[in-house]
Amino acid sequence: MWILFAALLFPAGFAGWAVGHYTSLGKPPATVTVTAAASTPSTPTTTAVATTTSTSSGGANAAAGKAVFTANSCATCHTFQPAGATGQVGPDLDTAPTASAKLDHNMNLTAFVKQSIVDPDAYIAKGYKANVMPHTFGTSLSKTQLADLVAFIVSGQK
Repeated sequence: MWILFAALLFPAGFAGWAVGHYTSLGKPPATVTVTAAASTPSTPTTTAVATTTSTSSGGANAAAGKAVFTANSCATCHTFQPAGATGQVGPDLDTAPTASAKLDHNMNLTAFVKQSIVDPDAYIAKGYKANVMPHTFGTSLSKTQLADLVAFIVSGQK
């Protein structure tokens, strides 16, 4: 069983790592500018400009984190709306991290999510058991993948 799990997980993890590392080589962080215009017959046209910066080298990238979430089958166990995940084995990632971080000595949310991935038994959410989540993500994910995954989960908090 473990051999089959490893045989399926390794290629998916490697593909996610390769995509994350080789899609931005030699490119500076991208800046995306979105312009929205709205008008009605009785009011003048107004234009709003929003600028966001997305980095794939150097900083955490929530969009890349979604690929890490998918490649590592997080949706099998966790519910998380931004990923379309409906798993019921682990805590609901739409709300649980924020509530649990507060209960865990009011821990910083980003640090709490990272700790929960790397050392899943450091804090056990009420109603869940220890030793259910694999303890391998701290070593199987690269630092970039881990940062991107944490950014993705934190970005979906309500």
